[in-house]
Amino acid sequence: SLCAAAEPNLSYQELKDLKKAKVLHIDVRERWEIDKFGKIPESINIPLGELMEALQMDPTEFKEQYNQKMPSKSDPVVFSCLAGTRSKQALGFATSLGFS
Repeated sequence: SLCAAAEPNLSYQELKDLKKAKVLHIDVRERWEIDKFGKIPESINIPLGELMEALQMDPTEFKEQYNQKMPSKSDPVVFSCLAGTRSKQALGFATSLGFS
């Protein structure tokens, strides 16, 4: 399930623990923010403006573009951004597309 199902905010330690369990971590910040502030290890960057399209891609196209297996609708996914507003929107987008 999306980690925000019951608790929308995760601590740093909770995120580290989830990453050990092979959760897909999607950072929805803009690319310039990643360049300026740094990439979170083992996350993939899909800016919020691209997310709806990305989550509806053909799995082969997703892998080519993001170098990561596309999540299925039931895979655990964590979204992050700088302050939490965009990641909350990302969660709404994913839910509206049928991700659980």
